Amino acid sequence: MNQRHAARTVELPDAKQHAIAVLSDTHGRPHPALFPILRKHRPQLILHAGDVGGTELIEELEKITTTIYIRGNTDPTGPLWPDTHSLRIRFGSGKQIDLLLIHFAVAQVRLTREALHLLHRHPAQVLVFGHSHLPFLGTEGKVCLFNPGSAGPPRWGLPTTLGFIQYTADQLTFKHLDLRTGEEWRPDQEHQGDAR
Repeated sequence: MNQRHAARTVELPDAKQHAIAVLSDTHGRPHPALFPILRKHRPQLILHAGDVGGTELIEELEKITTTIYIRGNTDPTGPLWPDTHSLRIRFGSGKQIDLLLIHFAVAQVRLTREALHLLHRHPAQVLVFGHSHLPFLGTEGKVCLFNPGSAGPPRWGLPTTLGFIQYTADQLTFKHLDLRTGEEWRPDQEHQGDAR
């Protein structure tokens, strides 16, 4: 299958702390708390890892800040929908990270062959993906793997979450927020380590 890959450099202004909101699997029906939480946290960038549900949502997210998105398996094809996206994010301090945004990347807590191939062609320190609706944070070698979970309709008893990548004092940190409570989400024993 011929995939459309996009690449972009994003310059974030100088600040003591940078916040990047990470969404996935909204399926055109974002959780009602999503926009209030985004406005409260004021991210400098929003990433959507697919299964958006339509460009109307992207237009609403763009009213908050620059939004970069990719096509999930339920999104339409066409020139507005890249399948994957390489990002070089430059912070005001002069530091930068390379990030790869794809929809499907992990099966049974292992990177898929396609994800490994993409990382080889488009090296990155952070791989952001969606599809499973399950919040996940892990590593594969030196690459950080981050799934924000689903910010859309609840499914399969999984939490409804979004993610944040924060950059402070030359350090990246990752967290998930529970959209039902607005509090930080942490995995319970039932779902720990399951990244399907």
